[in-house]
Amino acid sequence: MELLSDELLIETLRAAIQYELDQEFIQMLQAELKRRQINSDQDALSKRKFA
Repeated sequence: MELLSDELLIETLRAAIQYELDQEFIQMLQAELKRRQINSDQDALSKRKFA
């Protein structure tokens, strides 16, 4: 996880949500964002469906 850049981590989270991947994987990505103290709107990301 630490090898991913912040930008790639955010894009990975968006893709995981878009493709409705495993919820545990999405939570792991969100936890890493929190650990890095990245101020992203995680609630909006987790609720939004990307086209």
